Amino acid sequence: MNEKRTRTSMIAIYLTGLLALSPASSFAQNATSFSGEAVGLKASALGVSLDLADTGALPSSGGSLGTSLASVNVAGIASAHALSSSASGSGSTSQSQSSLAEVNVQNGLVAATAVKSTSSATCSGSTASTSGNAQLVGLTVAGQSILVSNPNLSISLPGGITVVINQQTSSSGGSSGSITVNAIHVTGPSLDIVVASAQSDITCS
Repeated sequence: MNEKRTRTSMIAIYLTGLLALSPASSFAQNATSFSGEAVGLKASALGVSLDLADTGALPSSGGSLGTSLASVNVAGIASAHALSSSASGSGSTSQSQSSLAEVNVQNGLVAATAVKSTSSATCSGSTASTSGNAQLVGLTVAGQSILVSNPNLSISLPGGITVVINQQTSSSGGSSGSITVNAIHVTGPSLDIVVASAQSDITCS
């Protein structure tokens, strides 16, 4: 009788071990993971720090996040209307976007009628790739009209201020890919303002 019970217990332990090593468990460990975030306006200036129309970080399991703001006006820093941001991850793609209208940064130092940034990270099998871009309509910097075609257009202004348009940073190698697109990035002494930021990351299974 005892021998029979012992044999039954051993079989149960063996089956438990098989389940732990089953394909379902292996799939869960190797599932595609996502990351991303979109922000309408980020600023650190004049002793003020803010993140507006911010989706927050996308969970590694993916999903969809979105937020909007009718308007913002922070004196001396920036103003804008119709701020909208979204981030999502599903299947083989992680993507984010952010858009604003009637943007005015630093009392007209940088202005635009419409601004939008997009980014995406995609798996093709187990290989990751990234893409992204910024669209700016009616852009002016220090009163001069600016046409943007290539990424990372950098403009130096008096007072140690730098304006980068369609700023893109990305990395991809093997199964992981990451990209961040900032439509407008203004930096200077005690000044850091980002307009329309879209970040997307993915790790392929």
